[in-house]
Amino acid sequence: MLFKVSCNVNMLKLIQVGFTLTDKEGNLPPSGDVWQFNFQFSLNDDMYSQESVELLRSAGIDFSRHLVEGIRMADFGELLTTSGLIVDEHVTWLTFHSGYDFGYLMRSIMLQELPKEESQFFHFHKTLFPRSYDIKMLMKQPGPVSAKLRGGLQEVADQLQVVRTGKQHQAGSDSLLTAQTFFKIKQRFFEDNWDQIAPTVEGHLYGLGNTLSSTSPFVQNTDVPTPEPHTSSTPES
Repeated sequence: MLFKVSCNVNMLKLIQVGFTLTDKEGNLPPSGDVWQFNFQFSLNDDMYSQESVELLRSAGIDFSRHLVEGIRMADFGELLTTSGLIVDEHVTWLTFHSGYDFGYLMRSIMLQELPKEESQFFHFHKTLFPRSYDIKMLMKQPGPVSAKLRGGLQEVADQLQVVRTGKQHQAGSDSLLTAQTFFKIKQRFFEDNWDQIAPTVEGHLYGLGNTLSSTSPFVQNTDVPTPEPHTSSTPES
């Protein structure tokens, strides 16, 4: 599975990514900001899945704007590196089936191909994202299994009666729904035993064999390649 993730991330380009920031209770900032970053992408020059492109088009994505106004991956990686969001064990990343998500973020930061060896992949993951939870891992716990919680993000949210804001398959909307779904699962199934459950799933990515436990020694960021500073500006989007 990791070989497939690495190959796809190395060959294909990220089109969108969404970030939602909350406090530890799941509350949004007063302004309620959710960020969606749209990347430079060419339907003529870049590799892509036709099915995925049609899905994104149906969600309202304008590929002509991505070509002209899209953010360069190098610009995004440089700003993400200095954003304070990575290499900080006080920041917790909440995701849904996130092997590809973290793969693309890692590549944007390192600006080189992902390793195909699991130990090296998870070394980079643990370094850049010291604390993370994958909702799909929580769904394997007895409570969600008994409740027959299953499916993709939208299906799980529907079962939990979490209402989406925005369009499905738009990264910003998906990001907000992921955060809301995580906290709903935590509240419904793990309110009394989260401290016991959290260490068993923290840092694990659904479908990938994590070789680093949540208690592994923290590795300094100097072990991970990061983008060199440059003078070009990020296009507005």
